[in-house]
Amino acid sequence: MKVTIIGSGYVGLVTGACLAELGNDVFCLDVDERKIAMLNAGGVPIYEPGLKELIQRNREAGRLTFSTDVAASVEHADVQFIAVGTPPDEDGSADLQYVLAAARNIGKYMTGFKVVVDKSTVPVGTGDRVAEAIREELAARGLEDLQFSVVSNPEFLKEGAAVEDFMRPDRIVLGCNADVAGRHAKAIMRQLYAPFNRNHERTFYMDVRSAEFTKYAANSMLATRISFMNELANLADEVGADIELVRMGIGSDPRIGYSFLYAGAGYGGSCFPKDVQALMRTASAHGKPMRVLEAVEAVNDAQKQVLADKVVRRFGEDLTGRTFAIWGLAFKPNTDDMREAPSRVLAQALVSRGASLRVHDPISMAEAKHALALDLAHIDGGFARVHFCDAQMDTLDGADALVIVTEWKVFRSPDFNQIKRRLKAPVIFDGRNLYEPEAMQETGIEYHAIGRPTTTR
Repeated sequence: MKVTIIGSGYVGLVTGACLAELGNDVFCLDVDERKIAMLNAGGVPIYEPGLKELIQRNREAGRLTFSTDVAASVEHADVQFIAVGTPPDEDGSADLQYVLAAARNIGKYMTGFKVVVDKSTVPVGTGDRVAEAIREELAARGLEDLQFSVVSNPEFLKEGAAVEDFMRPDRIVLGCNADVAGRHAKAIMRQLYAPFNRNHERTFYMDVRSAEFTKYAANSMLATRISFMNELANLADEVGADIELVRMGIGSDPRIGYSFLYAGAGYGGSCFPKDVQALMRTASAHGKPMRVLEAVEAVNDAQKQVLADKVVRRFGEDLTGRTFAIWGLAFKPNTDDMREAPSRVLAQALVSRGASLRVHDPISMAEAKHALALDLAHIDGGFARVHFCDAQMDTLDGADALVIVTEWKVFRSPDFNQIKRRLKAPVIFDGRNLYEPEAMQETGIEYHAIGRPTTTR
């Protein structure tokens, strides 16, 4: 089948490359000329395991095209995926300007039936607004009778595992209208996703608004689990319990399970913070405040301060002359995404108190430099006190303590003897509970984790 992907960002690139891998003829559009030039030169603007190889293979096979030509993108295919960004507006609601601009372009250039697929994460009711934008453009051209149908197909991709998630989905959600055009669109989408349903049916069909709601509901539920575990971890610190043992105890209940039960330094990224806020704004607009989600957001904001609070309790409020090593800058492993990353909150908290930082991340160093330069611009000489180290162990030289923020696999089994030799004093603050307190006690390392016993030398 021929498919157009409008938007060559994270979701658009993964969707386009994976659909091309299945044999489809995919046209990826973006208005950013530099991004398209990079893709056509063999580069990839984001880091996602396996994505670069997938793009290269399908470009060489002629199944994947990148362009800024809007008219050509609409002409290319009857299936038009909208996969543009929906950043939070000033009030936290989703900014739909790029989604609606894409819809208007489809209406401006279409000459036959189109299936318009909302792949972007959008609030309930966006499908109606997309349809209205297309109808307005068709009316301006005197083509009111030209048919199309809007489908909601939310993405459920985890950064760091997006290619695997797309190629082996646990579910595919399709929201289709019940009219004649909607039934035709449903049949087309069923054909497009048929390769994923060969072993068993993974597709859930519903109305458009329910599909839109499903995406926000899923992310908000996962965010709730994370914040709840973080609150339990903070209480465990006070009462002397071990949150890891608690996690195993409650996770063994099949009604609960183990997923998203890890205590840590708070969630970040492009999805959970934005989607929780957007659902809260939708609820508020309908006079139905989401009190649980208000607490989830408040807990997460506070949790991002926990590591800094632990450092301050150990070293004092004034950190002038202190240096701290930081392992992990991206909001999660296997990505270079710095959006809403807990490391940014930690860096601001430490540098504003006079500290210097020696930092390392396996992938996101370039993104981190840009993000931290912005974050620390209001602190005199703040960014100048951040030294980016190519090797993780080099961060330890001259540092008063090591702070672990992101749970990259390479951090899980370090040489603890070398850590002790290179730090001024063997002190670790572990924001992801990577190590066992008993093992740290045996190695003679002072160990501060999240909701776990603190060990002293």
